[in-house]
Amino acid sequence: MGKPSGKLKRIFVIMGITGAVYASIRYLLPLVLPFFISYGIALFLRRPVLWMHRHIAWTWRGKRHGFPIALAAFLLLLWLTGLFAAFSYLGACKLLQEMKRLSEAFPQILAALDAKLTGSCSKIEELFHIRKGLIPALLREGITDVLANIRRAAMPYLVGNSVNWFQKGVRGLLVFLVTMMASVLSLQEMDAIRKRRDRSLFREEFAMIGERIVNVGRAYLKTQGLIMAATIAICSLGLFLLGNPYYLLAAVSIGFLDALPVFGTGTVFVPWILIEMFQKDWKEALFLLLIYLVCYFVREGLEAKMMGSEVGLTPLETLMAIYVGLLLFGLWGFLLGPLGLLIIEDFVKSYERLAK
Repeated sequence: MGKPSGKLKRIFVIMGITGAVYASIRYLLPLVLPFFISYGIALFLRRPVLWMHRHIAWTWRGKRHGFPIALAAFLLLLWLTGLFAAFSYLGACKLLQEMKRLSEAFPQILAALDAKLTGSCSKIEELFHIRKGLIPALLREGITDVLANIRRAAMPYLVGNSVNWFQKGVRGLLVFLVTMMASVLSLQEMDAIRKRRDRSLFREEFAMIGERIVNVGRAYLKTQGLIMAATIAICSLGLFLLGNPYYLLAAVSIGFLDALPVFGTGTVFVPWILIEMFQKDWKEALFLLLIYLVCYFVREGLEAKMMGSEVGLTPLETLMAIYVGLLLFGLWGFLLGPLGLLIIEDFVKSYERLAK
């Protein structure tokens, strides 16, 4: 049997590298992810930690001692965690205030909704010559049955999964503590880690994968963070101008929902616009449509421009990678799809360069 042709060999190489990358992302990445995150945190804190180590020093028995790197890293992490907790607390207080107002106004909202639905049902009954009051009665009965079924199903689910949720909470806390400890140790051993990496037989592969992870992760976080902030700002301003008393709660909810790949702002705005149109509130429907369109075009423009320019993929390649990633890895495939494609391309190019 003759040797395989160059095309066939290239197909085998691509298939082998693709399989190895898939297996690594599927099975290996969950095990080492906390340490990747901790190394990224260490890189982020490296400059301020080194500044503290060099500029905060004292002399003891004729020898100069710098501020301990591990202690500096711990204090910075503690300060950042406290700052994040403080901002989260203030934001949560604002959201809870709006939720409290919403709960207090909920009976009035239900009464107004019931009145509007009853009026709409009356028009339908008159149009189709249906006995008056039949449709509202059926709707109320159906809603009552749905709520009763939800209550019956929710209690066994909560009881049956309480242990599972507790275990997940403990596991999440353990992962958080390991990540924080690994961040401190990574800062302390940063130079040694880099020396071992540079002396390794796979130093080129480590550098290539590390560079791709950093670039894609930075591009994703920058893009999604900017899009989420822009969505929340646009929705807050628009709903505030509409006189919505829950503008911040609604805007934050829409912003977080928009960050999920499967959903988007249309999940909230499209039904909301249809309801307003059905109630013939054309002014509010038009204003909501304007907010939705602004959010949509801002997301599309920023996502295509920032992700494409940062990671080096064309819009079509990015779309294909995201789609395949979502099918293979779930919601995280939005990030893992482009990352996997870039790593495959890098390894294929590296192999072809070595084969020449």
